[in-house]
Amino acid sequence: MLSNQKMNSYLKEIAGIVGINKELTFHIARHTFATTITLNHGVPIETVSKLLGHTNIKQTQHYAKLIDKKVSADMRELTFRKDIISN
Repeated sequence: MLSNQKMNSYLKEIAGIVGINKELTFHIARHTFATTITLNHGVPIETVSKLLGHTNIKQTQHYAKLIDKKVSADMRELTFRKDIISN
């Protein structure tokens, strides 16, 4: 099994090859998978929990809370845009 440090080294190398100029780590990749790829596309939290290897659903609920915050922020932005258009 690869260490976290070695995995991050490989990810950095791959990011450079494909032209990704953002920080890329295993933790960021897991986070993106949990939020952007699965939860944002309707995959049940129980499934995401199993995919991430969590032993307790509470570990996965952290990601769901981030999704809730994003929904709230998006709705505030929509309201702001609606106000601008109405005026």
